[in-house]
Amino acid sequence: MAYILRRVGRALLVLALTYTVAYLLLAALPGDAVLARYGSPELGLSKEQLAEIRAAYGADRSLVERYVDSTLGVLRGEFGYSVASGAAVGALIATALPSTLVLAGLGLAVAVFLAVTIAFTATYGGAAWLRRLFRGIPPFLVSLPVFWIGIVLVQVFSFRLGLVPVIGADPVEALILPVATLAIPIAAPLAQVLMRSIDEVREQPFVSVVRARGASTSWLLWRNVARNALVPTLTMAGLLFGELVGGAVVTEAVFARAGIGQLTAQAVANRDTPVLLAVVILSTVVFVLINLVVDLLYPVLDPRLRPSRSSRRRAPAGPDEVLSPAPREVVP
Repeated sequence: MAYILRRVGRALLVLALTYTVAYLLLAALPGDAVLARYGSPELGLSKEQLAEIRAAYGADRSLVERYVDSTLGVLRGEFGYSVASGAAVGALIATALPSTLVLAGLGLAVAVFLAVTIAFTATYGGAAWLRRLFRGIPPFLVSLPVFWIGIVLVQVFSFRLGLVPVIGADPVEALILPVATLAIPIAAPLAQVLMRSIDEVREQPFVSVVRARGASTSWLLWRNVARNALVPTLTMAGLLFGELVGGAVVTEAVFARAGIGQLTAQAVANRDTPVLLAVVILSTVVFVLINLVVDLLYPVLDPRLRPSRSSRRRAPAGPDEVLSPAPREVVP
């Protein structure tokens, strides 16, 4: 319980600090979003009308007052109103979020599948040349920017081969290239970490013991090696989720998909700070929750991280204090 409370407390602290820093940075941007939207001479608004609009958005109040009001609103689930459209920011986020969640979820699933395939083939492939080939794939994929991958996929599979239509595609076809664009850069570092973890676990003495007892390669891989190599990979997956969110923004911009990415691009172009702040809060909450779940899964996946009875009687201990020197061994 103490371990869970510490992790939850750290997550709340990260959320509070991120929100504060994001608010201050957006408040420090030059210019006035309200005047940029309504101060155009073409609208013909008087100074008194502009002052009323600024008062309606709270732009005439001090930074501390605006920060307190914004914080209380966020705690109530209210993010204010868009300066560009006048619509409630919460409604804009709710409309754009499902499309981005589908894209990010499928992208993560495909990335994990690609990473596992590359890592296992690179370590247990049947031929030496095949293992060397797959070991060279992740460093190459890591160097590719997301927008470039999207452009190349469109050029090859849509314009040259005509396999995936760009115009008039059904919902499933419209997801193929964006999901591939998002998954490739995420799969590469995951595969690198998984390969390194598998190599390290294979050198452990318990692997030789299990092999000497007659375990097959598949048993050794799935029951012993894969389980012990999972924790570092799970850590990297949680850290890469931030890149997944950023990649979704770029991918939606490249493929003109309606979602959080397109909403963010429009907010940046219009200096719509309420929308930008809401997007930052949403991304931070999702990122922190994913990493919190990963932290809480450590003791479930690895018994070495579970506190022993003696340590629980002595004092609450962290994972580093209760590690057992012996890796987990499963014999046939």
